[in-house]
Amino acid sequence: MEKAEFEFLRDLLNTMSPSGYEEEASVLWKKKAGTFAEKVWTDYHGNSIAVVNEKGSPRVMLAGHIDEIGFLVKYIDDKGFISFAPIGGHDPQIPQGQRVWIKTQKGKIPGVIGKKPIHLLDPEDRKKVVQIEKLWIDIGAGSKEEAEKLVKIGDPITLAYSMEELLNNKIVSKGIDDKVGAFVVLESLRLLAEDKPKAAVYSVATVQEEIGLRGAKTSAFGIDPRVGIAVDVTFATDSPDFDKSDRKKIGDIKIGKGPVIARGPNINHKVFELLVKTAEEEGIPYQIEGIPRGTGTDANVIQLTRAGVATGLISIPNRNMHTPCEIVSLDDLENAYKLIAAFVRRIDEDTEFRPY
Repeated sequence: MEKAEFEFLRDLLNTMSPSGYEEEASVLWKKKAGTFAEKVWTDYHGNSIAVVNEKGSPRVMLAGHIDEIGFLVKYIDDKGFISFAPIGGHDPQIPQGQRVWIKTQKGKIPGVIGKKPIHLLDPEDRKKVVQIEKLWIDIGAGSKEEAEKLVKIGDPITLAYSMEELLNNKIVSKGIDDKVGAFVVLESLRLLAEDKPKAAVYSVATVQEEIGLRGAKTSAFGIDPRVGIAVDVTFATDSPDFDKSDRKKIGDIKIGKGPVIARGPNINHKVFELLVKTAEEEGIPYQIEGIPRGTGTDANVIQLTRAGVATGLISIPNRNMHTPCEIVSLDDLENAYKLIAAFVRRIDEDTEFRPY
């Protein structure tokens, strides 16, 4: 990966973008898109859209959701402690003792998620997972009035982590699910801008995926594509906590061994076949994941848009999903956007995507 692309990815991951509060990441994404796309805009839902070869045919939509899981301020007590609620799916074991950022009208405020010390817990309580509603955020305020000068009800919160590099071209960060998807679809568009395809290509940084695949639904309706490719993360099953029974259920998916091409009812057969053929012809490593239902990704709603869309799903193997320490391989990201760009270049008006 080139230095400019790596720095953009780092900056994107370091933004705050909980579902419904994606502005910081979306503004950065659109600024990057504006350096090569023909047109860049935001729809009324908040999806960021960039297009190359708008007059081409057919229309192809590339979607990666730019929102991440987070929290939201619910209540401030008389002493200035903040109660909060989850945005998206959280493991309640993760937040306790973590530092946070609260995005306020006056800037980013640091805080700490507190709980009763283990020394003071009854033996039975030590065995229980503390529920999020039993935790609080401490910003150091001495009163409700002092806290309310900075923090308002509904302000978004994320855990306070930045992207770091690991060995063997891996990175760790919060929000990898799925800002790496938004990154991949934009990098795919950048490659396509250098060598325009016959298709019109729309890359979308979708919003509110973590609370119900919402942005992909509205943006796909507006674009009305014939082909849609969603890019998300999937479970890497190569870490010690996954055994053979887990791999039987999920698949044998390894970090660094290539992007994962989904196959199943949510996936158009012709799209799957062309993705595999493209990977093999281009010498791009890939893995296959069988998913026997709706995938729980933007691909799910893209497929069901209007009269139906020929849909595919490319996934990035991810360790520690929905934690602030998600891990992916930069090689997998680069191979994903090279695969998507090469796939799109093979599409023209006569390419048949009806499954049979």
